[in-house]
Amino acid sequence: PAMNAEGDGHAPRQSTADSSISLGQEVVWSGKKGIVRFIGQVRFAGGEWVGLELTNAMGMHDGKVMGVSYFNCPAGQGVFARPAQLER
Repeated sequence: PAMNAEGDGHAPRQSTADSSISLGQEVVWSGKKGIVRFIGQVRFAGGEWVGLELTNAMGMHDGKVMGVSYFNCPAGQGVFARPAQLER
C-alpha cells in the first residue's frame, strides 16, 4: 500500500509557518491559479512546501510524489512550491 503523509510523520498544517498561506486559499504560482491543498514537510526535499491543485493548468502529479500521497487532486494538476514562490 502507498504511504500517506499523515502516517509518515509529515502531518499537514493548516497554514504556513508565517501564517501567510492557509489550506484552501487561492494563490498564483508561475502565473497559474491554484488552490492550496497541503502545507508542511515532504520526503523529497527539506523545508516547508505547499501542495497546489492547479485550476486551469497542467501540473506534474495528483498529489502523490515518490509513492507518498500528500493530497488528492486530478492527475496532472498537482504541483509543490515553496511559500515564497506563491502570490496571494
